[in-house]
Formats: sequence, C-alpha cells, structure tokens
Amino acid sequence: MSKLCPCCSEKDYDECCGPYIAGKADPPTALALMRSRYTAFTQADIDYIEKTRHPQSEHEFDKASTADWAKGSKWLGFELIGTEAGDADDEGGSVEFIARYTVDGKKQDHHEMALFQKYEGKWYFMDGDFVKGETYRRDTPKTGRNEPCPCGSGKKFKKCCGK
Repeated sequence: MSKLCPCCSEKDYDECCGPYIAGKADPPTALALMRSRYTAFTQADIDYIEKTRHPQSEHEFDKASTADWAKGSKWLGFELIGTEAGDADDEGGSVEFIARYTVDGKKQDHHEMALFQKYEGKWYFMDGDFVKGETYRRDTPKTGRNEPCPCGSGKKFKKCCGK
C-alpha cells in the first residue's frame, strides 16, 4: 500500500525519503537530505537524525530530548523556501524551510536556514539558524481604545474604527 511522503514532495514515500531512512540509498542533494530528516522527525526516527549529522558538527546532540520533542509533536508539513547550492556536484549548500507542527495543541512554525556539507562523499547536516520574521513598524502612534478616534468622528476609538 503506497502512501504520500510526509515531506510534502507529493511523491510516494517509497520513492522519496523511504530508501534514505531505510539505509538503502544516500540522499544525492542537500535538499533530499533535508526532506528525509523532516520525514524522520515525523516518524521519531532519531537514529536517522543522529546518523545524518556531520561528524564534526559543533553542536551537542541530545538524543533523549530530541526524541521527546519528535514524539510529542504532531507534524503538519514541510515548506521549502529556497536552496543555495547543495546539488550532487557541490561540497556544501543550504536549505531554507518551514516545518509546521503542533505541540500541546499550539501551532508552531520552525523557520530555519539549514547548512549542509559533504563528508567522504555523503551529505550531512552541519548546523541551522532560525530565521526571524521582519519587525513590523507603525508609521503612526498606536491609538488606545479610550482615545478619540483618529477618523475625526468624535467617538472613542473602541466605539468607532476600533470595533
């Protein structure tokens, strides 16, 4: 019975991330590795997550807390924002993505720029940086609920345009 791959590629799992996670093939690109790592998180396959980390990665890997997080999350989808390099002929690359999930009923968006590097001919995850959203700046001061409405009606903001 076929099923769609959790990485949102719209491909069958057995033709997408399945062979990588099962150890039958190595991801040929940084993007393929990123998609398979997302899929491994959806399955709480922490051994695959650990195995695909670069051997010289500087960050500690807490297997137990990663497993708790993966198992305690309901995975909603993977959105590719963009890639830079990371093809089969490259030695390094990056993948910007958003992984969507819920924890304790709260929806989360994990927006990251993930860095990948080849080591002994295979792609590995090196590190990731959170991508912060743009800061919103108002052009005018915020109108308080009990202040006069800026439209000039003479009413309080909460009874006029603030409804």
